[in-house]
Amino acid sequence: MYQKATAFLLRFMTQATLFKWGFNISPMYRHTKAKILYVSEDLQEVNIKIPLAFGNRNFVGSIFGGSLFSATDPIFMIQLMWILGKEYVVWDKAATINYKKPAYENAYCTFKISNQLLTHIKEEVSLKGELNLEFKTNICSKDGIVFCELDKTLYIATKAHYKQKMKQRK
Repeated sequence: MYQKATAFLLRFMTQATLFKWGFNISPMYRHTKAKILYVSEDLQEVNIKIPLAFGNRNFVGSIFGGSLFSATDPIFMIQLMWILGKEYVVWDKAATINYKKPAYENAYCTFKISNQLLTHIKEEVSLKGELNLEFKTNICSKDGIVFCELDKTLYIATKAHYKQKMKQRK
């Protein structure tokens, strides 16, 4: 359903606009209370805000850790899927979040993928067929106080390699 809607909507708006608004109106993302504030035209930078709100406060009044985690969970994967295109498979493989300080105010997070990293991914995947790659970012206050550190591991492969791997498993 999402892929068909995406194909249709891309006829009327840019990928960056669709990425931003698609996340912001998606029911599962809206439940995190987060909002995508900015998406670069090349999709290599995404900025989000996780407000301190009634729906995501925990017992002690800070942002619930699960809200911080779920607001950041899908971004790197979807970002990379869109950048690399349909020739690649991208899956979340692992994630950890290291809480440093309670978030008693709005939280922000930036997801950046450099041109050098994209080149590295394409080279490694063309040589090996697949790659597990770790991404790191921080969830911070507007002033840069780190609330938590996020580590994500993504699995990236060519579609051909992934299909062959799935056949071998059967």
